Amino acid sequence: MNQNLESRTNLDISVVIPVFNEQNSLGILYERLAGQLEKIGRSFEIIFVDDGSTDKSFEFLSRIHGKDSRVRVIRFRSNFGKSAALSAGFAASLGELVFTMDADLQDDPEEIPAFLAKLREGYDLVSGWKYKRQDPLSKTLPSKIFNFITSLACGLRLHDFNCGFKLYRGHIARSLLIYGELYRYLPALVHWKGYRVTEIKVRHHKRQFGVSKFGAARFIRGYLDLITVLFLHRYTRRPLHFFGALGSIFCLVGFSIGCYFVYYWILYRNIGGRVPLLLFAVFLMLSGIQLISTGLIGEMLTSSRDYRREPGYEIAQVLE
Repeated sequence: MNQNLESRTNLDISVVIPVFNEQNSLGILYERLAGQLEKIGRSFEIIFVDDGSTDKSFEFLSRIHGKDSRVRVIRFRSNFGKSAALSAGFAASLGELVFTMDADLQDDPEEIPAFLAKLREGYDLVSGWKYKRQDPLSKTLPSKIFNFITSLACGLRLHDFNCGFKLYRGHIARSLLIYGELYRYLPALVHWKGYRVTEIKVRHHKRQFGVSKFGAARFIRGYLDLITVLFLHRYTRRPLHFFGALGSIFCLVGFSIGCYFVYYWILYRNIGGRVPLLLFAVFLMLSGIQLISTGLIGEMLTSSRDYRREPGYEIAQVLE
């Protein structure tokens, strides 16, 4: 282990910042963030994760790293997405507490003391709530719908699940398995682990440079990922409870229809031209058996699998 790492073993705060084509904002963000952390008077590190930027973001980050050893930079070989960037940042973090924030200057470092104060009340994750969001209606309205549905589905009442400005206890952040688009549901994942989650209102600034990196496809992905999160939470270690229950319903309905046909045949020695209904009953029975079999296979895999995941990213360079 090199000297830089040895000097960071007892850090108070790690700040993880995913970066994708934000060259114009990085210098400003670093000055504001470092100034605020110095004002707090606690040891810290800032981890920038360059998610395959195609502009000069990495050049700017290299310069910042060169003049401040508290800044660390992880560079991906390609664009692997925000979940991968957060996952790499969490794994590299050494702080007792871990902040996450976006690199577009819409999050305000001056809110950091408020997060720390809230965490001291006994919470394990404090999530930001962009109370007066500086985004167009095309983003704010779908976001309200998304947050409402997610709150109902996850059993955790938050106004802004997807806010990038969050504060975690370090061991919790480093225990999270994040992939795909699951970064949207981090508060729910932490809540389901039995930790205390809350939110605070934060200032949200207008984007000064560049454009949003998330298009309309995020709504479809968000819906699919919500299903994924719910399934993983409830049935990862008991897949037969899901597939078996559904398969049993199919089998029961198909069997009931079959009993009807047996009764009808005994009375009339024919099925009265109800061939489509008979085929439907056979389809339900076969589908039910397949679902139950899938659940059993899932149970066997669950009992023998290794729950460690390979990281969903490849690092090209690390500046310690």
